[in-house]
Amino acid sequence: MSLIICPGIHDAELTEGFLKGLRWEGSNQNLLIFPAHDYPAYSAIDILQFLWKSSVNSPVVFISFSAGVVGAIGAAWMWQLSGRSVKAFIAVDGWGVPLSGNFPIHRISHDYFTYWSSAVLGTGQDSFYADPSVEHLELWRSPETAQGWRVSSGSSTQTRTYTTAAEFLTCLLQRYGNE
Repeated sequence: MSLIICPGIHDAELTEGFLKGLRWEGSNQNLLIFPAHDYPAYSAIDILQFLWKSSVNSPVVFISFSAGVVGAIGAAWMWQLSGRSVKAFIAVDGWGVPLSGNFPIHRISHDYFTYWSSAVLGTGQDSFYADPSVEHLELWRSPETAQGWRVSSGSSTQTRTYTTAAEFLTCLLQRYGNE
């Protein structure tokens, strides 16, 4: 599995903080970070070209943030249409971005309003929202400090578990890494 990080429009230090919060620093064997400082974060074509140039052959998991969600969801669709495998798509604060695809989709939101109002555009499977709410950029910089609710939807029920955004992401990455 390859993990593709698609940041938004922000300082690169925030993405470094994100990876530290997930404890991924130094673990870059299957980790690619789209250079959003060189290309538009919202450009699906640029993300797809980045994947091709990086010679990615394994199934991919996308983790995208903010404006990066726009580009990443388009790249995920095109990646799959080209015959490649998308194991999962994780949108961190992709408010207002419609999410659909024939791969697992998860949303992570910095507050309940963003979680709730994005639901009409596709919630996907398990999701997370911070409670108490955190600032938009803080969720990306420090996912280990964003506490809130993991919402899991079953066939007829919905369960909520209190956790952190980093723990939620780690569980998802373990799930898709073991499939």
